[in-house]
Amino acid sequence: MKIISWNVNGLRAIHRKNSLEEIWEISPDIFCLQETKISEEDLTFDLKYIPNYEAYFSSAKRKGYSGVGMYTKISPKAVKYTFGDEKFDNEGRVIQADFDNFKLFNIYFPNGKSSSERLEYKINFYYSFLEVLKELIDQGEKIIVCGDVNTAHKEIDLARPKQNEKISGFLPEEREWIDKLITTGFIDTFRYFNKEPENYTWWDYKSKARERNGGWRIDYFFVSENLVKHLKDSYIFNDIMGSDHAPIVLELDNSLR
Repeated sequence: MKIISWNVNGLRAIHRKNSLEEIWEISPDIFCLQETKISEEDLTFDLKYIPNYEAYFSSAKRKGYSGVGMYTKISPKAVKYTFGDEKFDNEGRVIQADFDNFKLFNIYFPNGKSSSERLEYKINFYYSFLEVLKELIDQGEKIIVCGDVNTAHKEIDLARPKQNEKISGFLPEEREWIDKLITTGFIDTFRYFNKEPENYTWWDYKSKARERNGGWRIDYFFVSENLVKHLKDSYIFNDIMGSDHAPIVLELDNSLR
């Protein structure tokens, strides 16, 4: 079973560049998107109706902002667009899909760079979501969390860690949340398979950082520890272009389908 997650930085833009065709050729079982920047009523037929897939979208109240989407070959038992805290429900950041054998959270986590208020919002979002995950872990649920977390965890996860120690995206309090997520009972699947440096998922457009691989690894698949025996691989599709992010991939055995 193959799941792809990608911050597309605008679904219509990535569609115009024909970059989605590369995803459909790979034919993932589930395809999660972040930063779609589109309302469901604005989706064209060829974006909403993909052969063999069901489509789900959540959009922000503010036009052209945030948004997440999911295409899936596997029919979910239930789909929610919240993790239960109403103060985070107006930016279209969450899709929770409950399948027979696991729960999937596709999340576009907030960015904290623009102001101290947005950083506070981001941290509050983090910990509100963590409480939900703790409760599900206590219930023995199998959980997959994917998306743009907007934080690099360790120094190995960005090209210039020392220069970014005081920048949102690599602040101690942001990185600490990932530490707590892991101690709660989750695994960073990419690092489970790959301990090498210079593996990134986001590059700044303005400075042409992708050309010199001056990036950050801020997109993740986390899985609960009770899914470890099902893990097959987790990696980055660096050669698929069209966004300032690269798609990431999680492969699990087919028993979870």
